[in-house]
Amino acid sequence: MFDLVTVGHFAIDLITSPKITKPKQTLGGSPTYVSLAARKLDAKVSVISKVGEDFSDRYIAWLKANGVDLSGLKRVKGASTTRFILEYSNWKRRLQLKSQAPPILPEDVPNSLQAKAIHMAPIANELSRNVADKLKTLTDTLSLDPQGFVRGFDAKGNVHLKRWEDQKLLERIDLYKSSLSEIRMVTGLADLGLAMEKIHDYGAKIVIVTRGMKSSKLLFEEKLYDIPTCKPKIVRDPTGAGDAFIGAFLAEYAKGKDPVWCACVGSASASFVVEGVGPEVFGQKEEIYARASKIYEKM
Repeated sequence: MFDLVTVGHFAIDLITSPKITKPKQTLGGSPTYVSLAARKLDAKVSVISKVGEDFSDRYIAWLKANGVDLSGLKRVKGASTTRFILEYSNWKRRLQLKSQAPPILPEDVPNSLQAKAIHMAPIANELSRNVADKLKTLTDTLSLDPQGFVRGFDAKGNVHLKRWEDQKLLERIDLYKSSLSEIRMVTGLADLGLAMEKIHDYGAKIVIVTRGMKSSKLLFEEKLYDIPTCKPKIVRDPTGAGDAFIGAFLAEYAKGKDPVWCACVGSASASFVVEGVGPEVFGQKEEIYARASKIYEKM
């Protein structure tokens, strides 16, 4: 029994920004950040993903050394790993897809899988409703970050946001998390409160919207909470902050913790990730809890 299983593509990211003197290639993708954030809180984690032959053995060894179960990882012969170029400027990000791994199919999900929570985290449309249908039967909490569903790609791989709404898939979700721009693409609603209520009406018990350096929003039991942002010591790279948020949230939620506390821990975890470039900094459990406690006490 795993506490958390993340389903989606690993990626190899090339990150550039004014704060990075030399463009840095790193291991990326939601499964990386979600899993490592949860592991820091002692969650038992696994990943279902596909990569290409270019996915380094060094990445696999590093993930395993950090406690991530990779029994659900498939390296596909003749295929390439999903790769992105990420360019940051003035807090805005430009994404370019350079290669894409094969989609994850229902048969890639073991029938024997058991997990307290499963998090669907597509980054480039690699998941489908059929996969969600199967995952729903294997867990009590099916979580979704739709970022990969709201991404469109031009001929050069440049990413733009696109409208996406799959009501039948959304009806299977117990917990929803996205950014402000993404929930607008999912619901078609500009008003944040109305957009969150619409997701809730589909069936999600918990709806979370992250807003960068601004406070996050949590909708739970028909009450809207404002979750303060934990202050990092330095901001070097915002990549993976949202994934770290939900990874830490689900790690605590799997323990039966109060969702408001879970969100505060998510905010704390995200504040550590931005202090490094790529998946370098996640903070230790005691440090994460200390930052979380400071904002939880103000709730």
